[in-house]
Amino acid sequence: MKSILRFAALLLLCLLAAPQLAHAHVGSKDVFEQIDAGPYKLFVTIRMPNVIPGVATVEVRSSGAKVSGIQITPLPITGEAAKHAPTSDPIKPSAVDPAFYTGSVWMMASGSWQVRFDISGDAGNQTASVPVPAVALTTLTMQRSLALTLVILGLFLVVSMAGIVAAAVRDARLEPGAAPSPARRRRANLATVGSLAVMALLIWGGAAWWNVEAASYSLDVYHPLTVNPVLKGNLLDLNVLAFDGGENRTSRSNHDFLPDHGHLMHLYAIRQPEMDAVFHLHPGLAGPGDFRMSLPSMPPGNYKLYGDVVHTNGFPETLVSSVTIPANMEGGALGPDDAAAAPQPLSKGQLGDSYRLPDGYVMVWDRPSTVSADAAYAFRFRLMDPNGKPATDMQPYLGMAGHAAFVKTDGTVFAHTHPDGSAPMASLALANNSEGSKSASMPGMDMSMDRSDPGSPISNTVEFPYGFPYSGHYRILVQMKHGETVETGAFDVSVH
Repeated sequence: MKSILRFAALLLLCLLAAPQLAHAHVGSKDVFEQIDAGPYKLFVTIRMPNVIPGVATVEVRSSGAKVSGIQITPLPITGEAAKHAPTSDPIKPSAVDPAFYTGSVWMMASGSWQVRFDISGDAGNQTASVPVPAVALTTLTMQRSLALTLVILGLFLVVSMAGIVAAAVRDARLEPGAAPSPARRRRANLATVGSLAVMALLIWGGAAWWNVEAASYSLDVYHPLTVNPVLKGNLLDLNVLAFDGGENRTSRSNHDFLPDHGHLMHLYAIRQPEMDAVFHLHPGLAGPGDFRMSLPSMPPGNYKLYGDVVHTNGFPETLVSSVTIPANMEGGALGPDDAAAAPQPLSKGQLGDSYRLPDGYVMVWDRPSTVSADAAYAFRFRLMDPNGKPATDMQPYLGMAGHAAFVKTDGTVFAHTHPDGSAPMASLALANNSEGSKSASMPGMDMSMDRSDPGSPISNTVEFPYGFPYSGHYRILVQMKHGETVETGAFDVSVH
């Protein structure tokens, strides 16, 4: 009986032990994208799994030309596998809303992937791809109710097996109706103890094997590249290490970056904890893993740094670090593509739907009546001139009608997005011009060039597809450009 109890305790510990959750990259794991595939317009939401292999959920809202069917296919952006797409799967329209489609795809391996959309409808066939980073963000834990059920079933099986062994040793050679002798009973007891010992050894070996497999999988849980910032005078040196913070080299290089909107890194520096000083900067790569730039004049304090980069295979990362700006730092001027803002501190209350800018312009947010977590939105902002009329001298900022950063006030979420969506332009271009795509839905798109058509006027209204991953308090930072001025508006929102 003691052996049985020890075995049960061992099995219970193995099943109920909860692995430590890994720290994932900052921001939502989900991808939000607006696609113009010829005459078809799709608002795509791809909800990525927390573990790989795993199932990604795909939601599509169609507009523009009428869509009759959508097929989706997951495949890597680069490599030999990108040339051999698996069979596509249809996604189904809603019975209530035929313009809303839902489906799912298996993401079988970590890396830089794309979900390809084959669209058919009244205007013919079109193809477009949305890049998605497929990474394991955590390890799954077993529900306690299921674990307890399995422990009880396992205990029942072990006791039953021990009883079968004991009965076989004690009664197998007896004549019908004969009683076992004391010697047979002793041998049956020894056989019971021996069978329990063997089964306990097998379970211990299985538990050890499982722990090794779990440890091996945990090494694949995503960790962003480590960044060591060094500030000398106003020269900021960001050393990006190709290690996970320990001795383990990651699968990603620290110098294989693609330009996105003309820059290898988009760095947001946000003063903490009040978020009352914000900078959008662009360090250059001075050497392998070494980003450098001369900082502009910045109020002293502690700054959280979020650096967006894109690897050559299209995999995006947000590299997180922090730096302290001293009071005596002599900074220079902002670069031509840089931007800055000084919104009111968080402690002074929540910013509203309009934000007055230093030159008299006003940025307005058409705020939804309610904002909920885990829901997709197209957040709309407008830039108005000092007379309250729509700004007419709009210019693209870094090739876009605008840029936005959604930042949770505790620093646990950061997402830098664009009017097309949350995927970087470099990844989007690579996916839509990859060998795995049947046709390039965005012909002529260069991953280092602008998305905006230089011949078309820029509207004073811009929309950003995004969905907040968690409830809580967020600050939204929106950048739009008129004339030679880059404006940064700030808005606060409580997400339910």
